[in-house]
Amino acid sequence: MKKLILLPFLLLSIIGWSQTAEDYFDMAMKKSEAGNTQAAIQDYDKAIDLRPAFGEAYLNRSLEKIKIEDFSGALIDVNKSLEIHDDNNYAYTTRANIYYKLKNYDAALSDSNVAIKNNSSDAISYNLRGLINTHLKDKKSACADFTKAVQLGSKSAAQNLKTFCK
Repeated sequence: MKKLILLPFLLLSIIGWSQTAEDYFDMAMKKSEAGNTQAAIQDYDKAIDLRPAFGEAYLNRSLEKIKIEDFSGALIDVNKSLEIHDDNNYAYTTRANIYYKLKNYDAALSDSNVAIKNNSSDAISYNLRGLINTHLKDKKSACADFTKAVQLGSKSAAQNLKTFCK
């Protein structure tokens, strides 16, 4: 009889302590903010296992992978994020950044163009496109992008403007 009474309590406690995809996502974000990249990736893995169409988890995991210079893994994740939500402007900027780091400047330019088309007040995308254009030897476009990014408040673009647009 005692076993029958304990079983429902045991089941309720197990169900009560189970983690949701959102719980793992939140824990991953906290671990990321604390600088614990590997633990954050593991929690994003768990969130994705529980909710395979969790686009934000793929995107955030790609950002963590960038930190450890796993650019191919980051690219896979950001592509999956865009497959789930093709309207996520930050994912286009993130993918442009990955392509930039991989020195695939044409693909980086294409994605930064999409990001800027979707959000013309994105200083990060303008600054990134300026850097891409410097590598593509298009100084005029690079300087225009750095200037626009500075107008939008980017301090790093101000430095890039001084460096590349003398």
